[in-house]
Amino acid sequence: MSQPQSSQLPANLYATLVRRLQGGLPGHLDLELVELSPGSLTLQMTILPQHMAANGYLHAGAVVTLADTACGFGCLANLPEGAHSFTTIELKSNFLRTATNGVIRAVATLIHRGRRTQVWDATIYDGESQTLALFRCTQMILYPQSG
Repeated sequence: MSQPQSSQLPANLYATLVRRLQGGLPGHLDLELVELSPGSLTLQMTILPQHMAANGYLHAGAVVTLADTACGFGCLANLPEGAHSFTTIELKSNFLRTATNGVIRAVATLIHRGRRTQVWDATIYDGESQTLALFRCTQMILYPQSG
């Protein structure tokens, strides 16, 4: 895992994201943070029996969760000054192939960084770097409510 080398990212951000992966759905799926840099984030997941659909192939929901988490964590790492969080307002996925074992990874890339929204793309790869799925999501940036 490569920790952020850039002064553009807070020093404790990597550790914060790793902690967040341990809870909720990301923790249940055993997602791992691989790389973090300004405008980019990579997560991976080792395919386990609980990730499989009834047809014996990787469940689409597991792939979407990996991609959405990568994009969401990327958004958290790139929030504009004064923002405190985000919420996903739109997502789209295209599944090109599937996998039954090994490690898959999501490489999320910032496409649009606005004050009110961010758009992120993620590509999901298998262990041989073949593209499994394409993903795009839009996040609404949240600011503290003024009294």
